[in-house]
Amino acid sequence: MRVSIIGGSGYAGGELLRLLLNHPDVEVNQATSESHLGEYVYQQHPNLRKQTKLKFTSRTVMEPCDVLFLALPHGETQKNIDQYAKIAPKIIDLSADFRLRDLSLYKKFYESDHQAAQWIERFIYGLPELHREEMKTASYISGVGCNATASIMSLYVGVKYGFVDPSQPIFIEIKVGSSEGGASVNPGSHHPERSNVVRTFAPYGHRHTAEVMQELGLPNVHLTMTSVDLIRGALATAHAFVKPGVTEKDLWKAYREWSEAEPFIRLVKDRRGIYRVPEPKILAGTNFVDVGFDLDPETGHLVGMAAIDNLMKGAAGSAVQAMNIMCGFKETAGLDFCGLHPI
Repeated sequence: MRVSIIGGSGYAGGELLRLLLNHPDVEVNQATSESHLGEYVYQQHPNLRKQTKLKFTSRTVMEPCDVLFLALPHGETQKNIDQYAKIAPKIIDLSADFRLRDLSLYKKFYESDHQAAQWIERFIYGLPELHREEMKTASYISGVGCNATASIMSLYVGVKYGFVDPSQPIFIEIKVGSSEGGASVNPGSHHPERSNVVRTFAPYGHRHTAEVMQELGLPNVHLTMTSVDLIRGALATAHAFVKPGVTEKDLWKAYREWSEAEPFIRLVKDRRGIYRVPEPKILAGTNFVDVGFDLDPETGHLVGMAAIDNLMKGAAGSAVQAMNIMCGFKETAGLDFCGLHPI
């Protein structure tokens, strides 16, 4: 199948190229970049040197393809979605434009009216673990927020199996690496300012809160975002309370059942060794989600944890996984890298 990428010069675009160039079932036809027009893609993504001789083209000269990936800044896809739909019968949009079903939530968290509201219902939220069956017959799939992905995964078992008490407030602390800021330079990403930091930059009200509320059906959830000295990676630590009678044995059984059924979910809960809980470091470049939990039996305080590579399972990896499902490929195709250790 022929696939193309609009917006191929950013970090997510680079990850898409890395994955798709080595995918057994697709051929990358075009990758666009208006600011790097005519350059070899490896000039922006040096890890792709000798992997391809593809050059960046303009989005104004797109050729028809089978699947079109959109890796544009938030707010850009919705302006031209009718045009993009003419290029390919299947679209996967990595931006936030079509993630939220509720227009009032979109306006609240993105501070603008949606410009293509009629398209929202056509898109399936792009987290395969939640929407695999819908993806099998979908033509349009949205991206996922990296912080939303980690947050959802940190609590999914507790919510899915009815363990979490939804009447209690839920707090999620998310520690993130610098690549979440994207490839564009800003004062906060300047190395002397960003290096060695542990900096809370969104105590509450982060945009990805809306996705967590939507996908988990939790009205009383609060996210806090903290930058840490990583390039890749996000770690969500969720604090919730379970319903009376829920035991650690119940949680063990549910987590095992879920992780064994999902190709990219790994349960990490060990009593010995260094890596006893999820840790983003060893997930760099992979599509895995490492999840863990602990329960205070006296108070019912549940701590759920989920670690991801924000550019992979939080962006390009989930997008390729979604493509695999949508197109009938093996779900893990092109996503079999298991990471490095030590790193």
